[in-house]
Amino acid sequence: MEEKDSSPRADGSTRRAALWATLIAVPVTLAVAGFTFAKLAPDSPEAAPSASASPRAQSSAPVELPAPALAERPAVLCRALVSQLPDSVRDLRQRPVTAGPEQNAAYGHPALTVSCGGSAPLVQPTDEVWTVNKVCWHPVQEADATVLTTVDRETPVRVRVPRTYEQPLQWVTPISDAIVSAVPSAKTAPSGCSA
Repeated sequence: MEEKDSSPRADGSTRRAALWATLIAVPVTLAVAGFTFAKLAPDSPEAAPSASASPRAQSSAPVELPAPALAERPAVLCRALVSQLPDSVRDLRQRPVTAGPEQNAAYGHPALTVSCGGSAPLVQPTDEVWTVNKVCWHPVQEADATVLTTVDRETPVRVRVPRTYEQPLQWVTPISDAIVSAVPSAKTAPSGCSA
């Protein structure tokens, strides 16, 4: 029966061999992992993550919006609202507008727009109304967007959410917070609106 050599020299040789094996294995493993990652990564924007992934394409070009003349009280409320709006809505950064920066705002590309003032929507008793953070919204579906208009505020606020952005109510949450702090509740509201 052979006896195992437990001398310090044998221990040192084993450690050196293990160290060399590690020094070679780690870089090779990293190189293989990097190569694999590069091959699996998307090559073009078409293969990039979906529109719901962050970050979204951003534009700094002004968004064209109308700016109808407002009476004194709505103009004051709209200025207060615009000053309270967040710098971004979810992952959409605010963009400049072509007209009425004291009553309009825009976010992201395609632009989600906020317009303050104007006429209140006509809400039928059977129409749907949604309450988000103490603001009551009336939705209207357009071909390429959902347009939500407040129906319980002294001055109406209209938010146009492009269909690209799913679940439109999630997009008006931070805007609702600004509305609550800047635009007082109306004396009346359609049935179905609750704070």
